[in-house]
Amino acid sequence: MKILLLGALGQLGTDFRKVLREHEIIGVDVEEVDVRAPSQVVSLVQCHSPNLVINCTAYNRVDEAEDNPEAAFAVNTHAVRHIAMACRTADVPMVHFSTDYVFDGPVRRPLSELDLPCPRSVYGVSKLSGEHILRSAWPKHYIVRTCGLYGYAGSREKGTNFVESILRAAQSGKPLRVIDDQVCTPTNTMDLAFAVKRLIGSGAYGLYHLTNDGSCTWYEFAAAILEIAGIRSDLEPVASSAFGAKAKRPDYSVLDNQGFRSIGLDDLRHWREALADYVHHRPNGAAGRRASV
Repeated sequence: MKILLLGALGQLGTDFRKVLREHEIIGVDVEEVDVRAPSQVVSLVQCHSPNLVINCTAYNRVDEAEDNPEAAFAVNTHAVRHIAMACRTADVPMVHFSTDYVFDGPVRRPLSELDLPCPRSVYGVSKLSGEHILRSAWPKHYIVRTCGLYGYAGSREKGTNFVESILRAAQSGKPLRVIDDQVCTPTNTMDLAFAVKRLIGSGAYGLYHLTNDGSCTWYEFAAAILEIAGIRSDLEPVASSAFGAKAKRPDYSVLDNQGFRSIGLDDLRHWREALADYVHHRPNGAAGRRASV
């Protein structure tokens, strides 16, 4: 199978290139195509004639989106339409990634695909809009909502990931203040890539939640990172209000992989097991490497 992978240099795209290596992968990123330009997207799909398009591009600057919504919607909504229309014209299925930030957080139970989204931020609205526009434009889609991604390549926009940021700060001796009132599920990008591979193989189009199992606050996640890495640090739990972030995050955004199980596929492993695997196998200098999703 020939797969066109958009956002190939990001942390998720990097792991897709490993997980799908038995296929012909055409990996492109911002240097080769501007997904905000419909003519470029159409030309790319027509040129390569893929059997599948995986879209790992995203605008992930959550706080900056509050002051610059046009930038967020250009990538998270309008570009999704450009890709979807190109896929529809070529009759090519499409995989697209969304976020737990489409929820607002008052419900204190894992959220399934049947729960009503209600984003609290411009970023969340732009991602939800991207979902809607894909669903209306092209039925042959897999929309995957996920949460708290971390991978060795790091987010290309942020330059790192949460795990590496915590380890780097702890190793420098800096005291750590981490939010303890937002509950989520950290997700290893390699685990997500393998799960999406299984999803693609099912041929069951639709909306899916895909995260590692279990839940924690960001403070609990940070504590687990340090524990697994064997690093002692001055770690303090704080309320999210202490940081004064522009964008409101969901208080609780644990996702239930109900749709994935409903098509006969097994849940992903627990987040602590996935984290331990990441920490124990991280290459030297991962935090400082060039860092799509």
